[in-house]
Amino acid sequence: MTAPAEAFKPIPVRRDASPLGRALFALRLLADLQLLTCVRFLRPHLARTHGTLLDVGCGEMPFRDLLAPGTTYIGIDIPTAGDFGMRTRLDITPFDGRTIPFPDASFEHVLCTEVLEHAEDPAVLVAEIHRVLRPGGTLLATIPFSARVHHAPHDYQRFTRYGLQRLFADFPTLAITERGDDLAVIANKLIVVCARLARPTRLPLLLLAAPFALLALAIAHLSLWRGWGGQADPLGYAVLARKA
Repeated sequence: MTAPAEAFKPIPVRRDASPLGRALFALRLLADLQLLTCVRFLRPHLARTHGTLLDVGCGEMPFRDLLAPGTTYIGIDIPTAGDFGMRTRLDITPFDGRTIPFPDASFEHVLCTEVLEHAEDPAVLVAEIHRVLRPGGTLLATIPFSARVHHAPHDYQRFTRYGLQRLFADFPTLAITERGDDLAVIANKLIVVCARLARPTRLPLLLLAAPFALLALAIAHLSLWRGWGGQADPLGYAVLARKA
């Protein structure tokens, strides 16, 4: 059976160092709640990095500028990252999505953001991440939960916090936290609906839906600030793990 085509492709996460690039990134954070909650989780941890960091599935390296000064950054991604809307970069090390091409205990930190849902065998990739981390090294990962099918057909699974506990069982120190809440999920869904309606033939429907989406977005931001929403249906999860 042929899978339905995506109504629209996700916009690649880019964070140019120019003032305009930074301003556009800040504007995107207002509407992209998945990205906002990822940044809020990653920013304080990446600011304390040291030594070497490996970014697995680095895409356009949007979080590189958040690293502490002096941190050595290495990004790896699959050669067909163009299928995910990523631009070709010569400073990215290619890998096959399974085997990380570095020796054991090579890195103090590993970063893996919104990648595991696209891994054909996530347990193998997590085992590889564990292998290349040095003893005492840390893993920072974000994983979506309430997210539409994206980058089809390369979207294979969603994880609950209980599935993540099993997936990262080899890490003796493991903290899993929810990103966002059910109110943020509602806002996120309405924004996706508006994006799907953004075409001339559906303009009347867009005009009807947009005010509800903007109201839901405002409520979601308040909820993220004040903790109003429920945690059983989050946007996704954040993982902080440490190797023994």
